[in-house]
Amino acid sequence: MTVLTELEEKVRREVGARLFTVLAWVPERRALRRIHSSHPEHYPVGGEKTVEVARGWLARCIEGREPYFGKDRAAVREIFADHELIESLGCGSIINIPVVHQGEVLGVLNILDAEGSYDDDSVAAARTLAPLAVPALRGGDA
Repeated sequence: MTVLTELEEKVRREVGARLFTVLAWVPERRALRRIHSSHPEHYPVGGEKTVEVARGWLARCIEGREPYFGKDRAAVREIFADHELIESLGCGSIINIPVVHQGEVLGVLNILDAEGSYDDDSVAAARTLAPLAVPALRGGDA
């Protein structure tokens, strides 16, 4: 079992998730590269995108190193270009947690579930799990 598979299981147990992905931050291209996906048919590993979300998300998660919490479908639609796919998977609430190591953003955990599934306690629980992704995002066992 890989570090990220174990992390996915912990996220499912402690926070809940229908969809879970881990994205590595590629600062020189201001892009995110997917290194883990619970739904590879929809969100394949290796997929890379320049940040196609609202500038506020980038400022908050990457530059500000703070979680983003979209509690309902309206919040998801406002920020994410792929909101239709997200909704088709039964997701309407999202938590994005930056993975920070020694002051550097290495990537982001994306945790999604049905609308109304998360609250501030869910965000706090997810935040405690983010350091578990550091080895994989530093080039270790994904």
